[in-house]
Amino acid sequence: MAFSRRGERVNGHPLTYLDSGATAQKPLAVLDAERDYSLHLNAAVHRGAHTLAAEATELFEDARHAVARFVGADDDEIVWTSNATEAINLVAYAVSNATLGRGGQAAKRFALRPGDEIVVTEMEHHANLLPWQELAARTGAALRYIPLADDGTLRLDLAPGIIGDRTRIVAVTHVSNVLGTINPVADLVALAHAAGALVLLDACQSAPHLALDLHALGVDFAVFSGHKMLAPTGIGVLYGRRELLSALPPFLTGGSMITTVTMESAEYLPAPQRFEAGTQRVSQAIALGAAVGYLSAVGLDRIEAHEALLGQRLVAGLGQIEGVRVLGPGLGRERVGLASFEVAGIHSHDVGQFLDDRGIAVRVGHHCAQPLHRRFGVTASTRASTYLYNTEAEVDLLLTGVADAITFFGAHA
Repeated sequence: MAFSRRGERVNGHPLTYLDSGATAQKPLAVLDAERDYSLHLNAAVHRGAHTLAAEATELFEDARHAVARFVGADDDEIVWTSNATEAINLVAYAVSNATLGRGGQAAKRFALRPGDEIVVTEMEHHANLLPWQELAARTGAALRYIPLADDGTLRLDLAPGIIGDRTRIVAVTHVSNVLGTINPVADLVALAHAAGALVLLDACQSAPHLALDLHALGVDFAVFSGHKMLAPTGIGVLYGRRELLSALPPFLTGGSMITTVTMESAEYLPAPQRFEAGTQRVSQAIALGAAVGYLSAVGLDRIEAHEALLGQRLVAGLGQIEGVRVLGPGLGRERVGLASFEVAGIHSHDVGQFLDDRGIAVRVGHHCAQPLHRRFGVTASTRASTYLYNTEAEVDLLLTGVADAITFFGAHA
């Protein structure tokens, strides 16, 4: 497979890239799609009447169609954003606007009141926690969370006592970016909808690795980022059920998302354009369309199986190294192809630096999930995350590197 950075050397060693959970490398087909657009069709979309603008708009909307098909959605349920963080904030601030009375009668269904509750989980990335903290502070709603069990799974036995009549929004990650846990989305959706609550799914760590059908999952909103699934940075996606997007008031306002403007008021386009104010991320969206085409051609079933194998190899190998503690589901438990771990007596940054000296790229720190790390009694961990381009041999290089790091630093359990 022809990917960016593949075959290169880092610090005199062949690059072993195990940080795809943060940002994936890109196939040449994706790089070529963005470059070809910039070279031959660069123009403003949905604005100009000339041929170049029309062709750019067609490619831009073709990408929307490709992404919608990839996740089991309809074209008008896909909103372009800069990243998943922006997409979550879009929903949170739109709900805040509805709470202020914006959006008219249709938006009243989203309004929050003191005593209402927003539910998240203890494993959320900060991007799916902070926007809800802020929304609760602005509206007087309470923020609650589903705690974690010691094995890194959700305490589903406690969920029925947390998701209840006062719950208005449930925001949950599909796959933990730290633990690799795959959450039981269907169970959570059933609980939330029985309580009359809306569900937002953070699919950043699932969309690149697992076959998604958002209609079948029954979630109300979902978000994911292009840069984790072979596309460039600067492009993300908000999925929303058509009837919800049509009723939700806009968050960002300005050009290209209106029908009529006077000096006193404005009327807005239907979704998704009502949420796409200003000049859009055209080349990035086109590249994301190429990326999902690439992933579809490879086959998400094949990708999922390959990464599950690598994930189990990671957990098994790390579990055999004295002084290493893997966070999350253990060997034989369902997980994606990543593992975060603590090495007794060695700070994660030192582990990461030692591995980097051997050309092995991993993530170190709290991975934007401080509450999760606090739950497991650590301030930081080392994370190795695989993708379709990684091999068992590369996992073995990591395992050897971790064992050698323990010897080098003189650490022991």
